[in-house]
Amino acid sequence: MKIDFIDQGKNFEWGKTSKNYAKYRDIYPKEFYDIILSRNVGIKGQKVLDIGTGTGALPRNMYKYEATWIGTDIEKNQIEYARKLALENNMNIDFFVSPAEEIDYPENTFDAITACQCIWYPDHKVLAPKVAKMLKPGGKFLILYMGWLPFEDEIAAKTEELILKYNPDWTGCKDTRHHVWIPDEYLNFFNVTFQKEFDVKVPFTRETWHGRIHACRGVDASMPEEDLAKWDKEHKKMLLNNTNETFEILHYVSIAELTLKI
Repeated sequence: MKIDFIDQGKNFEWGKTSKNYAKYRDIYPKEFYDIILSRNVGIKGQKVLDIGTGTGALPRNMYKYEATWIGTDIEKNQIEYARKLALENNMNIDFFVSPAEEIDYPENTFDAITACQCIWYPDHKVLAPKVAKMLKPGGKFLILYMGWLPFEDEIAAKTEELILKYNPDWTGCKDTRHHVWIPDEYLNFFNVTFQKEFDVKVPFTRETWHGRIHACRGVDASMPEEDLAKWDKEHKKMLLNNTNETFEILHYVSIAELTLKI
């Protein structure tokens, strides 16, 4: 995948992260899912589509609330792991490979559609009218994001420094609290009915933080193998010298709820 305004137009491939993504990126805390439920999304009787599902963390963690979930992703490897994890947990979730722009369900199919950690990637001129079409009257489109805060968390900051040492084109850094991006194309079809940001502390061990960072766009998805090996060694050493075995990383969650115009 290559997008001009992301990583200076450098190519990245989420499929390269899939093994670590499946193992280490299922990290959203209870508060993350609680805010989704508070918007009456993912509840019993609903049918929900998760765009850019990755390895299916959102549908799998929301499954117990008894909505019917479908998850899609452009990367085959991501969907293979999503299916594997759902099967291991006896979850009946339909996952399939598709670019977001090519998803095409009939009108009035879904009660809600979610896009978590992926709003930057699709062509919204194509996707926005499709999202509107696929939703039932009054349906909701949730845009979700969770990111660490490097200006307030020392380990997050040191980790970013090491990524940038080997991948200076990576633009997924230096985050601060802000509203998650709502592309203008959606405002033709939706009203923004809710927005909120709040802090969460996410627990890690040295292994799980190292694995989670492997699974970010700036590392496994885009580093050449030689640089990746050097980064891996230096990051492990940094964690050994600067952290206890267990620690927390300060993150913030941002959510935008868009409701289909009548």
